[in-house]
Amino acid sequence: MITDPHLFFAEISLDLSRGEHFTGLKKLEAESGRFTDFYTYNLLLGRAYRGLHRYQEGLQALKTCCRIAPHNQVAWKELVEVHFLQIHSPADMLTSELEALSEALAGFAAPKTCETADPTPIVEQKQPFPDEEAISVPTESLATLFTVQGAYKKAIKVYTDLMQLHPDRADAYKKKISGLLDKL
Repeated sequence: MITDPHLFFAEISLDLSRGEHFTGLKKLEAESGRFTDFYTYNLLLGRAYRGLHRYQEGLQALKTCCRIAPHNQVAWKELVEVHFLQIHSPADMLTSELEALSEALAGFAAPKTCETADPTPIVEQKQPFPDEEAISVPTESLATLFTVQGAYKKAIKVYTDLMQLHPDRADAYKKKISGLLDKL
C-alpha cells in the first residue's frame, strides 16, 4: 500500500523519463481506484499512454487533467501535442511511403529519343533528294508537282514508274515524258 502519493508519482515520473512507459502504466493502473481524481495521476497516465502510442487513451487522461486544473498550461500543452500526434500518425505512414516513391522517382531516367520537338530547318527541307532515289508511291499528282518545280528528271522517273503500274495509260505517260525530255 502506498503511504506517500508524492513518492509514488515521483517513482512513476522516473519510470517515464527512462522510457519505461509500460512499467509506469502498470503501476498507475494498479492504483487507479485511489488517484483517478488527481491531476498528477492523470498527467502521468497521459504521458504513459503517449509513450506507448496509445494516443486516444492519452487524450482522455489529459482532458481529465485539464478539467481538474483548467488553468494549468502543462496539461493543455501536452493535450495539444497528443492531439497533433493522433491526427498525424497515419500521415506519417503516408509520408514515408511518399518519400520512398520520391527516392525511386529520383533515380528514374527517361529514355533518350532521337527525335526532337524542333521542326526540320528550312535549309534541310529545301534539299532535294537524288534523282536516282526510288519513289515509294508514284502518283500523277507527284509527277505534276515535280514538273512545276522544274525537277524534270524526277517527274520522268515518276511517269516511268506509273507506266509499269498502269500499262493502259502508257501512251499518255509517254507523251508527258517526251515533253519533259524536250525541257531538259
